[in-house]
Amino acid sequence: MHASTKAITCTHPSLHLSHPNIESFVWNNLIRATTRTKPQNSAFPPPLSIYLRMRLHAVLPDLHTFPFLLQSINNPLQGRQLHAQIFLFGLSSDPFVQTSLINMYSSCATLTYARQVFDKITHPDITSWNAIVHANAKAGMIHIARKLFDQMPERNVISWSCMIYGYVSCGEYKAALSLFRRLQMLQGRELQPNEFTMSAVISACARLGALEHGKWVHAYIEKSGIEVNLVLGTSLIDMYAKCGSIERAKCIFNNMGPEKDVMAWSAMIAAFAMHGLSEDCLELFAKMVNDGVRPNAVTFVSVLCACVHGGLVSEGKEYFKRMRNEYGINPTIQHYGCMVDLYSRAGRIEDAWNVVKSMPIEPDVMIWGSLLSGARMHGDIETCEISITKLLELDPTNSSAYVLLSNVYAKLGRWREARHLRDVMEVRGIKKVPGCSLVEIDGVICEFFAGDNSHPETRDIYRMLDEIMKRLQKHGYARNTGEVLHDLDEEGKEFALSLHSEKLAIAYCFLRTSPGTTIRIVKNLRICSDCHVAIKMISREFNREIIVRDCNRFHHFKNGLCSCKDYW
Repeated sequence: MHASTKAITCTHPSLHLSHPNIESFVWNNLIRATTRTKPQNSAFPPPLSIYLRMRLHAVLPDLHTFPFLLQSINNPLQGRQLHAQIFLFGLSSDPFVQTSLINMYSSCATLTYARQVFDKITHPDITSWNAIVHANAKAGMIHIARKLFDQMPERNVISWSCMIYGYVSCGEYKAALSLFRRLQMLQGRELQPNEFTMSAVISACARLGALEHGKWVHAYIEKSGIEVNLVLGTSLIDMYAKCGSIERAKCIFNNMGPEKDVMAWSAMIAAFAMHGLSEDCLELFAKMVNDGVRPNAVTFVSVLCACVHGGLVSEGKEYFKRMRNEYGINPTIQHYGCMVDLYSRAGRIEDAWNVVKSMPIEPDVMIWGSLLSGARMHGDIETCEISITKLLELDPTNSSAYVLLSNVYAKLGRWREARHLRDVMEVRGIKKVPGCSLVEIDGVICEFFAGDNSHPETRDIYRMLDEIMKRLQKHGYARNTGEVLHDLDEEGKEFALSLHSEKLAIAYCFLRTSPGTTIRIVKNLRICSDCHVAIKMISREFNREIIVRDCNRFHHFKNGLCSCKDYW
């Protein structure tokens, strides 16, 4: 039988005599000590190998054997075989073993078995409830997780933390913050949020770009006396950076002291990279190395991203070499993606192709997407068409691929091809992801979609937007109708551009904030060139700093200029 399918075979315990000099707790300690050891050229993880040797020595497992043993299992077949062993030795009714089984099946992505174990528990304790809630949340079944959470007879801080973290993992960030507010209303001595809870809440703020929420959470952490350890400090750096406050991120980083680990350094390097501060990023990387902290693969992804955003082709090429030659880090798909992006954005499509051809791994959606985006910017139709073909082979429902190529055809006036792509999308049921922009006003997060008219203040928003655009036109603004994908007349194209979500968000902020207040916007798509030009002019004409986080990077608009220097 092949090693990977070899069964865990142990005869009935009554056929063995325990070795008189070896007690089960010794073997249990060995199993526990090797739970984090990686297997080397073996079909079995080290704890499982020790368990098999334990049985060969005729030592009977007890209630302490299986919980640690199950932690090391990520193979569902081996998990079910161990489950059978648990039945064999009459240990299936122990609460600790039951919870360990739920966690094991969850880690093996076999949620059905996890639920079966839970349903067979007559009176599940709070640990078992927490395990099944976490299992469902981890599997993306967030609504089932919430239903189970609401059914819990009692909850502790782990229960709340698992549910909040589950919402964050599933992208339901507003729900995560809402649940945290509910936890605060019930907060008592036994429901005090811990570092795990706060880390999840900070992550939700970061994803939403909700700076006011994030500042409040930070203040809450300090007021509650929760230690800002390396994990929490790193989370705060990431949150402030993603909320557009690079200065606050730097302050947290500097206050962490000399014990900063590679993840803290990498978080700050990533912060500089996403804000387009390429020189600061590379300087901090050099300081990190000089301080004796060894960079890892995550660090180099951020360094290469900084080179991409700054158009630093030769520097990016050098860091890519250093990563392999100096630090022995084998490039992952993310590193190759950065190099393809770096070359293609700079118009060096041939060099980008060479990277793709040299990769020892198959290019994924990110690689072909980077190549398509760069080729689109520089009008390389052949590369665009090849890239979209490869993209759609990997992801037939990728609407962005269709939209990027349609954009190329539209710019060239090739409306027949553009219409054909739209027809293909319609036949296949593929819909363009609508542009969405988030803004936070007085602690309330508001969403605006392209062409949105659902807001209760829609009439005032459109009136304000009209006034803004008229003022820009007096100062020379002309809409870039080449950005519109549809075969419309000029008036129709101009109207379509005026409905982009970030423009609606800015108009709303003008209504709701005082003159001079910084506007912060989080957008789900790449900002288009027309909106980029318009927002630069708005920042100058209305003396407003406007910070936009799109799906690629930050844009800081001030006095008619953008931090990206029109390279994005």
